[in-house]
Amino acid sequence: MAAAAITSTLWSVLLISICLLLGCAFAEDPFVNYDFVVSYITASPLGVPQQVIAVNGKFPGPTINVTTNNHLVVNVRNKLDENLLLHWSGIQQRRSSWQDGVLGTNCPIPPKWNWTYQFQVKDQIGSFFYFPSLNFQRASGGFGSIIVNNRPIISIPFDTPYGDITVVIGDWYTQNHTALRKTLNAGKELGMPDGVLVNGKGPYRYNDTLVPAGIDHEKITVEPGKTYRIRVSNVGISTSLNFRIQSHNLLLTETEGSYTVQQNYTSLDIHVGQSYSFLLTTDQNASSDYYIVASARFVNETTWQRVTGVAVLHYTNSKGKASGPLPDPPQDQFDRTYSMNQARSIRWNVSASGARPNPQGSFRYGSINVTEVYVLENKPPVTIDGKRRSTLSGISFANPATPLRLADEYKVKGVYKLDFPTRPLTGAPRIGTSVINGTYRGFMEVILQNNETKMHTYHMSGYAFFVVGMDYGVWTENSRGTYNKWDGVARSTTQVYPGAWTAILISLDNVGVWNLRTENLDSWYLGQETYVRVVNPEPNNKTEFPMPDNALFCGSLSKLQKPQDTSFATSIKYRGLNLVYTSMLMVSVLISMFY
Repeated sequence: MAAAAITSTLWSVLLISICLLLGCAFAEDPFVNYDFVVSYITASPLGVPQQVIAVNGKFPGPTINVTTNNHLVVNVRNKLDENLLLHWSGIQQRRSSWQDGVLGTNCPIPPKWNWTYQFQVKDQIGSFFYFPSLNFQRASGGFGSIIVNNRPIISIPFDTPYGDITVVIGDWYTQNHTALRKTLNAGKELGMPDGVLVNGKGPYRYNDTLVPAGIDHEKITVEPGKTYRIRVSNVGISTSLNFRIQSHNLLLTETEGSYTVQQNYTSLDIHVGQSYSFLLTTDQNASSDYYIVASARFVNETTWQRVTGVAVLHYTNSKGKASGPLPDPPQDQFDRTYSMNQARSIRWNVSASGARPNPQGSFRYGSINVTEVYVLENKPPVTIDGKRRSTLSGISFANPATPLRLADEYKVKGVYKLDFPTRPLTGAPRIGTSVINGTYRGFMEVILQNNETKMHTYHMSGYAFFVVGMDYGVWTENSRGTYNKWDGVARSTTQVYPGAWTAILISLDNVGVWNLRTENLDSWYLGQETYVRVVNPEPNNKTEFPMPDNALFCGSLSKLQKPQDTSFATSIKYRGLNLVYTSMLMVSVLISMFY
């Protein structure tokens, strides 16, 4: 019996030790798990029943809430009737472009299939969003907010807010994405949107003529005398929106993962694909509720008056409903520099700690030698081979059947060409799969030249780039004299004003294949994008993770794809390890009890 007791004790100690070791292995960088079911539901955000894309039955989808360096595991079940990919806009996917969720890196998730994204939110904080990246699907929904919190050991450059509020705004059509797609495929413009949604809901009825009865609106309830962090993302199709809250200042604190110099704004232009966070202090009297407004910018605002999103800020002790006229938008119809000067005023807080315990300004981007320069120019859509297309430097991108990163992995030839021009083509525009050949650990300067009459925003996956300059006219070498070389904000999406340019600097330290695109959905759908390929000449797992075990195959590699059991079961190894850990702990306890 004594020997048995000793054996029992040894087994128990051994199993508990293994469990503790496994626990330690995952304690520092925990795993956060989500299950997403992406499906159609019927909703009436503007009073007209229509098909929208929901996540877990919700429109917008649930907010993803993680902390710096967490491992995020999202199992996605595609219950649409077409292919699906989810993109994590602004999440840098360090060493793992395999998880980016765009056609250059991933084969689509077929209908009825599930696929699991797994990536670490490495060295990032801030406000972002996710959305479906294929087939114009974002125009029907499928989007939601992403919050990346600081680790407890890293201080934030302001007092901890009382609450954290997420807001998604965007222009909206009462036609779904398949109908809008048909319009674009027929060579037509989409025309003016039917409205603007705030958190998936239509406008509060502030005006009986402009807003019909029966529309559900968003109401955000707050306690008086508190300070909230409010995170706002423009997830729309192509409309820049001015965001404002009646009688309240917005203290800007962060944009897309970078803390900013804190400045008060009565309103801020938020362009398609951009995210900001503000501190909102509820210091007004509670005689009535207050309007939250997102109105169209850089359009004929009289004609577009109905393209206005209106929600309500409700104090818990409010004595009445919001009423009267909306707070005015910027009165700058004849001053095209107002919005650009506002954008220039957004600067990096170089003394704040970022995701790591070092000041954001410790990376002195202004003193680094540029190794490569690209001028990317967009023009109004053109007809190429009988089809209406959008171009970037004279090239309209054609997504290949085999994703670029997969083609590299299996050495498939002829999928793309590393021939994207450093300057815009001077000849006839063409369709092609033309990719930028980035130099690993190089420092790239990109000038985005907008030769259209509408606003554009540009996004680059895999990086936060430094926005160092913008101005009207055509960029020249002399324009570098106007660059901000000290505290230009680092972000993933920047606006380029009509007839103007924006310059960005990118440190190419993240190996992979990265999408560079306009965020305007119509132009993106018609080909205004490319990819930047960054390869370490000495491949190793320290600079890029191996291809994931669950990678999907398509195009010329379709024969490698195995059939999938379409049950909603997941096979992520880390979930399995967590289960093993729990099981072993239970076994150790049982052994102790029986002996």
